[in-house]
Amino acid sequence: MGLRVVVLGATGVFGSRIAARLAHDERFELLLAGRRVAMLEELRATIGDARVRIHALDTAAADFPAELAALRPQLVIHAAGPFQGQDYRVAEPCIDAGSDYVDLADGRDFVSGFSRLDERARREGCLLVSGASSVPALSSAVVDALLPEFGALDTIEHAINPGNRTPRGDATVASILGYCGRPVWLWRDGRWEVAHGWMDSRRQWFPFGYRRVGICDIPDLELFPARYPQVLSVVFRAGLELPLLQWATWAMGVLVRFGLIRDLARHAPALRRVSEWFMRFGSDVGGMAVELRGTDGQGRPLHLCWRLDAAEGDGPQVPVTPAIVLARRLADGLVEATGAMPCMGLLTLEQIVEGFDGFALRTGIRTMPVSR
Repeated sequence: MGLRVVVLGATGVFGSRIAARLAHDERFELLLAGRRVAMLEELRATIGDARVRIHALDTAAADFPAELAALRPQLVIHAAGPFQGQDYRVAEPCIDAGSDYVDLADGRDFVSGFSRLDERARREGCLLVSGASSVPALSSAVVDALLPEFGALDTIEHAINPGNRTPRGDATVASILGYCGRPVWLWRDGRWEVAHGWMDSRRQWFPFGYRRVGICDIPDLELFPARYPQVLSVVFRAGLELPLLQWATWAMGVLVRFGLIRDLARHAPALRRVSEWFMRFGSDVGGMAVELRGTDGQGRPLHLCWRLDAAEGDGPQVPVTPAIVLARRLADGLVEATGAMPCMGLLTLEQIVEGFDGFALRTGIRTMPVSR
């Protein structure tokens, strides 16, 4: 039998894509878990792999640790976000069950605090990895790959802007709304300063054109200044393709900032449905850009931009690919690490990009004009 993998949140936007890409692979014994059996059965039928099993599982239930242990997992992939505000109620039972663990978390506190489980995980010989997604797994892999080009790296600025027709779930919307208008600590010009979510917007270059993006709170903002100690500024922004939705989100952020809305994230299901009224507008093309500024080995100014553009609605394949690549490497016995850690340094950029094969995902590097 293959590696016994339990996918939590299997029917969601990201979990369903993980399930589809691990199915029909003899390296895995796949079990799809979620709260609604009917939806799991529908997903299994869509995947068309008779070997796949399903199991009703609620991570918030009191008996979750016992239920998970009874499944005897060897790897748990946690895709049931949003991770903002979550504790480690899924990761800790994995240690007790002797299982490895991978999640797609993008919550700053969740991922940056994950190493507190490291001692326990090492003692039990388990590997627990948080943030095996676009950030910080892919973003840090890009920086690691381009870093040798620099004698001194001063600034990391990266951004994501999905196509308007890209599917989105309540968890994704809630994660955005959770920091919209709220204080965000940034490492900028060699010191910590406060910005506000979705504010400080700018027009970001992508190969398919310019789009507006605003400040977002992600793990990279906490992790990168420590990982790349010479860096003076780390900024991440995200945006929406349609200007109407971009500015509407900004306006809601203003209301949050001035205390007129207390908890915007709880309105995520309703606001997600409203956004879907506009699905026929815009495109299915989105992208990611990672810009590095500094000087080369000869002290000359250098500005590099790694870019990814996603077409044909394949944007959601990007955040799930690091977790899938890591699962495959675990199944092949290529990962020796143990402990609990953010997903940085475990995967190279080449390995992640190889995982894009078969999808309308293109990457490249552009040398940008250096401003004087």
